[in-house]
Amino acid sequence: MIFLCLGSPACGNGSSAHLGRVFYVSPSGDNSNPGTLEQPWATPGYGSRQLAPGDTLVILGGTYRLSVYDEDIIIPPSGTPNAWVTIRGEWGNRPVLAGSENLITAIDLSGKSYIRIENLEITSDSGAWFREGINATGGPLNHAVFRDLHIHHLDEFGIDIGDANDLQILNCRITHCGFGAIGGPAGEHGGWRNVKIKDCELSWSGYYYQGGDGPGPYERPDGFGIEPSEGPVEIANTKAEHNRGDGLDSKAKNTYIHECIVSNNSCDGLKLWGGGSRAVNCLIYGRGDGDPSITPWSPVVISAEDGGAFQLINITVDDSAGGNYLMHIQYDYPETPINLTVRNAIFSGRGPDSPIFVGEATNLTVQYCLFYMPQTDRVLVWGSESYDSSHLGSIGPGNRYGNPRFVSVGFGGDGNYHLISGSPAIDAGTSTGAPGIDLDGVTRPQGGGYDMGAYER
Repeated sequence: MIFLCLGSPACGNGSSAHLGRVFYVSPSGDNSNPGTLEQPWATPGYGSRQLAPGDTLVILGGTYRLSVYDEDIIIPPSGTPNAWVTIRGEWGNRPVLAGSENLITAIDLSGKSYIRIENLEITSDSGAWFREGINATGGPLNHAVFRDLHIHHLDEFGIDIGDANDLQILNCRITHCGFGAIGGPAGEHGGWRNVKIKDCELSWSGYYYQGGDGPGPYERPDGFGIEPSEGPVEIANTKAEHNRGDGLDSKAKNTYIHECIVSNNSCDGLKLWGGGSRAVNCLIYGRGDGDPSITPWSPVVISAEDGGAFQLINITVDDSAGGNYLMHIQYDYPETPINLTVRNAIFSGRGPDSPIFVGEATNLTVQYCLFYMPQTDRVLVWGSESYDSSHLGSIGPGNRYGNPRFVSVGFGGDGNYHLISGSPAIDAGTSTGAPGIDLDGVTRPQGGGYDMGAYER
């Protein structure tokens, strides 16, 4: 069985070729077979253990029930730089890995390198106890691609990793996981570094646990939540919605979040902890997910114990619940200096008493931003200074106050935060540092100038 991989989906980006064997698994197979298409193996766990660098295991369509530790767990060998190991579902007939008996994970990649996992569905077997989709907490995961995965209805994490270097998570849908869609423990070998998450959905964390509606014992399951590292981590064109914890919560330095929607999460929306981080073309709304109870959570949080520089560019933030800060910057570390640049943003706090808080030691640059807090006297509290709607010009150039005139707002349901005619955000931004596209991918500018917020009209 010789397989030359040139530019196919199984080759990741198609940038390099490897020579290896192709093996097959089928629900009608037998592990005493040679693993050919005509005589496939029966179980993915067995098939994964027969691979060598450069090999591909194709899991043919059907349902594979996983229950026995550890023989039912997919545990492949590492590949090499020129001979990756690939495990993928049959194109056009994606297989289902259905777990039970409180099995710890479907796939264990602890300590592995040069691995591709593609086109699989991982879920519980009709609500049976089944912990995680992919686990790599027992050793660093290096050089890996997860693509076209649907992971859902698991008791713990969809993807649980402590240390990762050169990891891509692409076009994956991870929902209804008891502990969160993507997360992991504090790293012992540098944490998450050189990670890219793109075109994904990370939603409904905490809404399923052990066959029921949830929540489980984990109080704040996030869409994405990782512990400190040097990064970089990039999250692009991704949705984090209806999580019982935070939407996107990164403690990694050099986190870059762009073209993302963070909506209707119960706790914080977008949370950045590490210096060198920025959010661009992001929409954050619906904190509380339809519950108007007063909570300590905020749509946007920057909390940097070690200081650093941060940017918020062309973001749109809307909040209905009120009763807390619309955004809080260095609330826990008010005397720790950071540099924060906020430009071309829209901040709409339509609930009562929802100003923005900025720690006194923060070096704040706010330019060409629109603020709207109709039930709040103070728009911004910066250390001992407070600014109302008539004093925004003293914060920085181009700032203004007024109703953004969104198409429709959302609180517990979808909103449409495109701007309608007459919005004071239209053509009111600056080209300085503005992205070349908006959240929809539309080229900026479209009119007589750059618009404020995530969308260009």
